[in-house]
Amino acid sequence: WMLLAAALVFFMHSGFSLLESGCVRHKNTQNILAKNLIVVTVGFLCWYVLGWPLAFGVPNDSETNKFAGHNNFVMDGFMDSPSSFRNWLFQGAFC
Repeated sequence: WMLLAAALVFFMHSGFSLLESGCVRHKNTQNILAKNLIVVTVGFLCWYVLGWPLAFGVPNDSETNKFAGHNNFVMDGFMDSPSSFRNWLFQGAFC
């Protein structure tokens, strides 16, 4: 159910693209669609590199910083838990 929910949230991006392209003149439609594609791509790349580890990375026990995580940068250690991919995709769909 989590992958289905992630797919539905991800397809909201395409619905918003259609809404935006319907609100502009015909000559600007391609620019709006390209902008939305770039926003989704850059958003997922930022989530891949920095977002997940800062939000869900477990801080080291020796560190005093409990605000941000210190591991799982660029999906390091994702093979340890099979549910990590589902959670990453679901949370990334919102970025």
